Amino acid sequence: MRKVAIIGVGLSKFGERWELGLKELMAEAGLMAIQDANISSHQVDAIYGGTMSPGRFVGQEHVAALLADQLGFHNIPATRVENACASGGTALRQGFISVASGIHDIVVVGGVEKMTDVPLSDATTALGGAGDQELELSQGITFPGLYALMARRHMHEYGTTEEQLASVAVKNHDNAYKNPFAQFHKRITIDEVMKSKVVADPLKVLDSSPISDGAAVAVLAPLEIARKFNEVPIEILASTQASDSLSLSERSSFTEIKATQIAAKKAFEQAKVSQKDINVLEVHDCFTIAEIIALEDMGFFKKGEAAKATANGETVLNSKLSVNTSGGLKGCGHPVGATGVKQAVEIVWQLRGQAKDRQVSNANIGMTHNVGGSGATSVIHIMKRAD
Repeated sequence: MRKVAIIGVGLSKFGERWELGLKELMAEAGLMAIQDANISSHQVDAIYGGTMSPGRFVGQEHVAALLADQLGFHNIPATRVENACASGGTALRQGFISVASGIHDIVVVGGVEKMTDVPLSDATTALGGAGDQELELSQGITFPGLYALMARRHMHEYGTTEEQLASVAVKNHDNAYKNPFAQFHKRITIDEVMKSKVVADPLKVLDSSPISDGAAVAVLAPLEIARKFNEVPIEILASTQASDSLSLSERSSFTEIKATQIAAKKAFEQAKVSQKDINVLEVHDCFTIAEIIALEDMGFFKKGEAAKATANGETVLNSKLSVNTSGGLKGCGHPVGATGVKQAVEIVWQLRGQAKDRQVSNANIGMTHNVGGSGATSVIHIMKRAD
């Protein structure tokens, strides 16, 4: 199996992009990535495009072929990848496998979603399809409701408080404030989170990631030729994926995501590193409780300790472990198909030393964690600046 590197990345501005359609968002991120990788259209062998529900959001299916056409890559394989909110991370993994196997050399991986063109109720219904339709959605449960159940159980078992959850949102908004691509550029306080409208008790509006538009693109190549295109290639040390039951009710615990535990264990083994080697980490914080559970499931903190650690500042920028330097889903935005690729873009910028005001000092190894549904899918990548 060949070693794989990221040689170019691009990102659109995340947010309510009323002025742009799906095609324009793709082009905004795609052209940036192509220029960054110093490639031309005829050099690209394949495209993988992550997107969750473009048919519901904008009435457009067959998005991978649209992405290839929009970026000028004609007559090459173009494949759409759908894995709910983990669509982008899974697309990145498919691109990794394609290059590592030797089937393709230059692969473009994209993620995109245009979510704000439909009413909020329609977007909520589309997102609900990532859970078990029969056991959950048809019974009236929403995704905020599922994560609220997880939060309540975590509070019951470990004494986690609403204020500790709020500290996740405060930290991630602080980081997003420094990110020009982020949806939100407003710092918030614990008090503001606590006073925001309840969505599903105990989760509030400011505990929740927003509805967003956006796109992200990465260009992959074999490490052995990566420096022909970019002087600072980022090697993908590990790419892993695991799954669990779609329904939260069928899992053994509400306070852990087994898919994340399994994927993380395999990723650390594959990369031959441990938690203490990770300098910067992008986790799937669709709700504040999701970040807490992820940090525990990946072994950065013992069960029940991540909320206290976050409230104590142990995951802020340039602490021992810098978490969600992009602002995460909470502050940067969450166009669901783009999120997993956006996480990789942020890690690439951090490892290159290009993150500017939110740069992590001496960033050497980074990690991404992308989740589909309430935990049925988990995709993890570990990366480092190539030697």
